[in-house]
Amino acid sequence: IVARIASGEMLPDRTVGITIDDAYRSVFFVAWPRFRAADLPFTVFISTTPLDQGLSNYMSWDQVRVLAASGVTIGHHTVTHLHMAAATFDRNRLEIEGAFQRYEKELNLRPTLFAYPYGETSKALSEFIELVGFKAAFGQHSGVLHKSLGFFYLPRFAMNEAFGGMDRFRLAVNALAMPVADLTPADPLVTDKNNPPAMGFTLTDPKPKGLDRIACFASSEGRAHLENLGDVRFEVRVTKPFPKGRSRINCTLPGPDGRWYWLGRQFFVK
Repeated sequence: IVARIASGEMLPDRTVGITIDDAYRSVFFVAWPRFRAADLPFTVFISTTPLDQGLSNYMSWDQVRVLAASGVTIGHHTVTHLHMAAATFDRNRLEIEGAFQRYEKELNLRPTLFAYPYGETSKALSEFIELVGFKAAFGQHSGVLHKSLGFFYLPRFAMNEAFGGMDRFRLAVNALAMPVADLTPADPLVTDKNNPPAMGFTLTDPKPKGLDRIACFASSEGRAHLENLGDVRFEVRVTKPFPKGRSRINCTLPGPDGRWYWLGRQFFVK
């Protein structure tokens, strides 16, 4: 999927990529048999320390080798699953290099896909992830992959114990990309000087219809005020500072056939 977007190739409507963060035992014993029976490929992002420590709730390296040999894509998820946006550059570098060493030793491979633990990143961190040779990196904010978003903070719809029902799945599968440019702020790391952040975006072609129906919601306060600056520029006005940790803003627009255009961003406050 990433390669085809990068090359400008079209993808079939409702193309889905399945990813799982963390190497829990249930991936091997529950998820993989079902995906294999349905002939569905998937990616698992693995932090190496739980495997090295032999924690009982996680897969073993032998089990990961079985997955990799069967065609499951193995992604990079650091050594210790730390909060990278709050860590130093040197610590993050050691996390990336250390995990690469473990993948190469145990699996004889060097992952090209990366998932930020907890979906947390900063502009500087994403630039570093690109610099060390990854093809793409993923967050944990809702949205549809689109070339206008770049490749180093790509959205993913969460499917978990809180948001894992079939209605949620249908919503995600039917969601449409909201093509945007000039997405601000460029850095999802929020400081005291820009809290709450002034999120803004410019819609690009093909421009969706009914732009007066765009609505944005902040996890910290619910529906946010949306200002339309000109024909296709929108800015989200959040009134309260974001709390420490993760906050999200989701913007949606009704689309054709009951589907929704969806743009999500996650922010992080140290």
